[in-house]
Amino acid sequence: MLFGHPLLFYFTPNSTSPSIFCNEQSKCLDFIHKMLYKCATENTNDQVKLSSIKALTAFIQYNYEDKSILKSMDEPIMLVLQITNVLTDCDNEQPLLSLIELAEKCPMVLKKNFNPMMQLCMKLITNQEYSPKIRHSAIEIVVCFAENAPATFRKQGSSFFIPLVSQLLMMMTEIEYDEEWPQSEEDDDDDDSNESHIVGETALDRLACSLGGKIVFPLAINIISQMMNNAKWEQRNAALMAISCLGEGCKKQMIPLLDKIVTAVLPFCGDPHPRVRYSVCVALGQMASDFAPMFQQQFHDKFIPSMLHLLNDNQNPRVQAHAGAAFVNFFEEAKQKVVVNYANSIIDKFEEILKLKIDELMKNGKKLVLEQIVVSIASFADLFQGMFIEYYDRLMPYLKFIIENAVHKNLRLLRGKAIECASLMGFAVGSEKFCNDASQIMNLLLISQTGELVLEDDDPQLSYMITSWVRICKLLGPKFEPYLPMVMPQVLKTASMKVEMALIEGDLDQNCENDGDWKFFELNDDENFGIRVSSLDDKATACEMLVCYARELKHGFVNYLEETVKILVPLLKYYLHEGVRTAAAQSLPYLLECAKIRGESYLFEIWNYILPNLLAVLDKESEKDVLTDMLVSLSDCISTLGRSSFNEQQMEALIKILDFHFNELFQRFRERQEKRNDEDYDDEVEDTLNDEDDDDVFILTKLVDVLHSLFEAYGENFLPCFNLLLKHIVNLATSDKPVAYQQWAVCVVDDLIEFTGSKCVEYENFFLPLLVNNLKSQHAELRQAAAYGFGVLAKHGGKNFEKILSENVPTLMAIIQAPNSRNDENIYATENAISAITKIMEFNGGMVDIDSLLPCWLGWLPIWEDEEEVIHVYSFLYQLLERNHPLIIGHENCNVPHIVSIILEVFARTVIDHASDLGQKLISYIKFVNLDESITSKFSAEQQQALKQIANL
Repeated sequence: MLFGHPLLFYFTPNSTSPSIFCNEQSKCLDFIHKMLYKCATENTNDQVKLSSIKALTAFIQYNYEDKSILKSMDEPIMLVLQITNVLTDCDNEQPLLSLIELAEKCPMVLKKNFNPMMQLCMKLITNQEYSPKIRHSAIEIVVCFAENAPATFRKQGSSFFIPLVSQLLMMMTEIEYDEEWPQSEEDDDDDDSNESHIVGETALDRLACSLGGKIVFPLAINIISQMMNNAKWEQRNAALMAISCLGEGCKKQMIPLLDKIVTAVLPFCGDPHPRVRYSVCVALGQMASDFAPMFQQQFHDKFIPSMLHLLNDNQNPRVQAHAGAAFVNFFEEAKQKVVVNYANSIIDKFEEILKLKIDELMKNGKKLVLEQIVVSIASFADLFQGMFIEYYDRLMPYLKFIIENAVHKNLRLLRGKAIECASLMGFAVGSEKFCNDASQIMNLLLISQTGELVLEDDDPQLSYMITSWVRICKLLGPKFEPYLPMVMPQVLKTASMKVEMALIEGDLDQNCENDGDWKFFELNDDENFGIRVSSLDDKATACEMLVCYARELKHGFVNYLEETVKILVPLLKYYLHEGVRTAAAQSLPYLLECAKIRGESYLFEIWNYILPNLLAVLDKESEKDVLTDMLVSLSDCISTLGRSSFNEQQMEALIKILDFHFNELFQRFRERQEKRNDEDYDDEVEDTLNDEDDDDVFILTKLVDVLHSLFEAYGENFLPCFNLLLKHIVNLATSDKPVAYQQWAVCVVDDLIEFTGSKCVEYENFFLPLLVNNLKSQHAELRQAAAYGFGVLAKHGGKNFEKILSENVPTLMAIIQAPNSRNDENIYATENAISAITKIMEFNGGMVDIDSLLPCWLGWLPIWEDEEEVIHVYSFLYQLLERNHPLIIGHENCNVPHIVSIILEVFARTVIDHASDLGQKLISYIKFVNLDESITSKFSAEQQQALKQIANL
């Protein structure tokens, strides 16, 4: 009976589902093998065979961390492939879905059976007699494996590369053409995700990203070149779409050939088939994104005229609209100077299309191109900023007309885009120009809030309206406050709304339409869980707007503070959407700044509500980007609250969280090192690991920022807590760690010295060798951090360190006087070394020959890159000038011209503000010495201009 029903050991693979084998699983492997073998070879019931595959899939996922069990799975996996081969011949895709699960979640269990798995999948992919669902599932197995075990695929799959890429490209030609498509108002390509040509495009994109351009691009481009010259439009169309989807994964390989690729693509702007002309817009627009800003700089003279030409294709609105969309991609990363010579031509064409399509809308309700051209104008305004003022008066009346008149339900999206465009145009030209129109537009928008129009929760205008209010708020500043009573109810409602969810039983395709607003997750064969993702995005947007209002309005926002806090703070754990959690985290410092307005008691009432919620999520957040935002927010909150931030228990909880994240950081580092020793390791794996290194370095910077805030707030009182984390700083500083890890270890030491003063002597056995060794490092970033450390040691460490400071002056001088010390790589290390010597002379120079140093020191000036150190160095310079120090002034004031020039240099580079205390002192000195023109004429043009500005003050 047991052999006949393998579902007796079928369970869902998660930690809360018990295995029927309990802790005896490894002892039951032989039994499991025999059962599966019996099902595969003796049982004729397809359902039993399928159940055995599902059971094994669940068993593997449940035990994926147990390598001893996985090693025994090679033979069962071979049997799974044999069963799958039989069942797919009967058009049963279920075993393929199980293999997709394994390829996605447990790819290494398929490693030993890679060749038979690929042979099976290629058989299904290449034979068009199989149903699309079978072929598509086979592609998904291959692509999932490539994504989750790319090194193994690259090493074992060379014999499959050519046929696989070829088949994906051929699948992209499997496209049906509807004669009504060019005039269709519904831009529904995203709804065709199950069509073969879309599956092929997506798979090629994912394959290029996972396997890398070294493998995919040479194979693809050879076939693409042939397809581009084919008489069949389907082939030419597929070739262009392939170019558009290769950019991300094949960037390095495409860049040297980009000129040839663009030259080959451009003629298709005149292709006789509208679908091909549409695809050339897609290809050029995507290249404008993938290769920005190089694409814009090199191909503006080809791209802009070509897209302007396609905007004239009035008989084919889909082509027109996508030409407009390509402009958006181009503008997003373009420089003003690249586009400025085309501005009049672009705006003339945009205005022509805008006017024409408004007329079409009034006559026959056509709106696809009008929606797109409004977005294109918005993108152009965002690029041109203040220069857009030349075109503002021409275009704003059209936008206001749309906002005022596009009130029918099917025009809501158009109206929303017009609202966004108008606000971006206003933001570009500034408050003075936009002020009158801003009030008029706000009044038009707020009709919706006064009962004349009612916004439904799924109204597409909503997100556009909310973001536009924020732009207008930034422009108007406090003048926006009168609108808050009308604006805030909708924003608060959207931020707090419950997201729609649904449980769909049975076939998903039959029970619900292919709605892009929804995302579905398969629970089992018969049930799918759905979330309305469009409402999630609206909720995130509303939360972002609350952050902006709190940041921009402060006093004006206080009346909404309490309700906002009660909405946003619980959303720190809103795991349905990263953007919501991010906005909630980013809001916290601004909410505290608003709370300060009502006094300290209210401030800490709000903080005592925020803190438990924040601590509760800091060690549970799985998304790195969200985690870093939470750490930034925590740092800023500590800076706002100072040493009253935590009581003893709260500080203990925070230290445990920081300890957890340091441990996680080192664990991920060890895992990456293991992958570097893996048999499948290659250059592509190293690229991926380097990206992961960079992600972890970013997290590390935010952990160090928290430590910085704690040192700054608590000073030496933080040391007992810091001692619990010291082991991690020691670990970061070891030579086997990445340079960035070592750099941040030195930065923590710098904070330790700066904020604990003479108490830092307790740690000198750790940090002195660290600073001395890194001052001699070949890595500029380590020299910079160590040099800064010697500077703060001189200023804050006390007389105990006089000897070590004097001993390292020659090393600091060597950094300053080294060849190329002022190039981009070394400049910060050099300026920090100059600043360190400055601080040694000023604060701790008892064992240093200052008189011999001062002339050298003056010769090292000016400095201008590290603004913090500039302030200190020039403050010391002014002290010496006040004392009329003979070694600085020089014999018969011979050094004064040089002194004036180095002061003018920092003013010319706007490093020191004229209005600052130091700026005023330096200006007074320049006016006092009053050099004649014979001397000042030898200054640089920038210095002379700075001198003229000072003379006019």
